[in-house]
Amino acid sequence: MVENYLESIRKQFAYYKQLGKRTFDQLQDEELFWQPNEASNSISITVNHLWGNMLSRWTDFLTSDGEKDWRNRDAEFEDEIQSKDELLKKWEEGWACLFEALDSVNTENFNQLVYIRNQGHTITEAINRQLAHYSYHVGQIVYIGRMIKGDQWQSLSIPRGDSKAYNAEKFATEKKRGHFTDEYLGKK
Repeated sequence: MVENYLESIRKQFAYYKQLGKRTFDQLQDEELFWQPNEASNSISITVNHLWGNMLSRWTDFLTSDGEKDWRNRDAEFEDEIQSKDELLKKWEEGWACLFEALDSVNTENFNQLVYIRNQGHTITEAINRQLAHYSYHVGQIVYIGRMIKGDQWQSLSIPRGDSKAYNAEKFATEKKRGHFTDEYLGKK
């Protein structure tokens, strides 16, 4: 059961990472810094926040509080990233920290508590909390990208108008065990 959960959650995190990356790939460098208004975050600001959160939550995941004293959360919402290369570097660094921490979780330590701001979480609660948080922000990234690209947007899942054909293809095959991310992550 533990191994199944960890495999599934790893795939889900990888899926959201891929959605963000596929959005960046569709945008020109300057579009990553576009804000619809002063009160809104650009994609680069959102990535900076995700990076800060990931480093804080996942560094020493099993042994220290997820809200590190070195984290400056307020600065994560400033326009600090200056280039697409810097954005991609922070994106990869945050996700690498997350996946390394997930690799440290196993059946022997799965039942221990981890803390975020002194609040104890089961491993499942802590991981699910972060999955929800990251999918929320990746959704914002995708939405901003889609707003910017308009008709030039390349769908990241089932393109509009293709649902019927997609479902027909799926139901034309035998039932089998699989994870919904397998086709998106290149695993059949």
